[in-house]
Amino acid sequence: MSAKRGWSRRKVLAASASGLAIPHLILPRRAKAETVIGQGDFVYEVTHNYPQLPPPFTWQTTHNVAVDASQNLYVIHEGDVGKKEHPAIFVFDPSGRYLRSFGQEFQGGGHGLEIRKEGGEEFLYVSGYKSIKSFAKLTLDGEQVWKLRAPMESGVYQAGEDQGVAFAFQRDRFLPTNFAFLPDGGFLLADGYGSYFIHRYDRDGKWLSCFGGPGAGQGKFNTPHGLTLDDRNPDQPVVVVADRANNTLQRLNLEGQHLETLSGFGLPANVQVQGDLMLVPELYARLSILDADNQVVAQLGDDATRLKADSDKRIRVTPELWLDGKFVTPHDACFDAEGNIFVAEYVPNLGRVTKLRKLDG
Repeated sequence: MSAKRGWSRRKVLAASASGLAIPHLILPRRAKAETVIGQGDFVYEVTHNYPQLPPPFTWQTTHNVAVDASQNLYVIHEGDVGKKEHPAIFVFDPSGRYLRSFGQEFQGGGHGLEIRKEGGEEFLYVSGYKSIKSFAKLTLDGEQVWKLRAPMESGVYQAGEDQGVAFAFQRDRFLPTNFAFLPDGGFLLADGYGSYFIHRYDRDGKWLSCFGGPGAGQGKFNTPHGLTLDDRNPDQPVVVVADRANNTLQRLNLEGQHLETLSGFGLPANVQVQGDLMLVPELYARLSILDADNQVVAQLGDDATRLKADSDKRIRVTPELWLDGKFVTPHDACFDAEGNIFVAEYVPNLGRVTKLRKLDG
């Protein structure tokens, strides 16, 4: 039964796809907070499965999260390539209530999602891998500003890669994952599943140069999946790359020259800086927080031992095996303005976004 007369399944889908709000009455209740984790200055109330989608939508492998200046939460999922009409990007208000959705063009490969304020307006930067092989700049309502494909002028891709040739995890393919924003208004784009190069663009999306490529460290990468600008020292900002399969964070100058490697992580997937803190989601079931000296000051939801012992990967796809207060595979995480943390987990063909509400230590 429809919760509000006149809102059929078809109308709900059409309204959401166009960015219109769905009537509040049809929204499911969000999950109840279950437990508290952390210690000292880093104590959080955990709400798994926050937020939830209204019918007829479903999560299809959640990937990344971002928060805008109004504290609205944006979530991108990979999406089922066979469900082209289904949105890939969803927006929720600060209470977790569904607002709108869009981004059907990223169904089947939705991945990176970041928000940047340019002048007086905020924009979404979105990347898609697998069959999507593109990245775009959108308004917060999903209108496209520009959309780009493989930078063939870089000389690192096979012929036709900018024309959407068949998907493959190969070093001559373009499979972009995440963004970092530069002080001059330009940005970096990590080709984390393809060439392992990091591309530099100007503020208008013009390709300028690249650095990196495959290797075991020291400015070379093995799945440079995520990255950020670390401007905690404003006189010497650096780029931090989550070099996932090398289990490290690499710190580089803005020209891509290696400065330092931080080790001890379990498949770090992305990086975010807020204030003096750096947030590192790790696919091996943990969320790490580093201080201004890059020392680990908190590790939250750690279930790495159990996940590593799960050789057939049953835990990833079996919600009944997920434990309260523990993570499965954190793929991305971000702070909001109050220091709360949102975590998106890579659980194939499913979805889980967790809110960690900051408590007084």
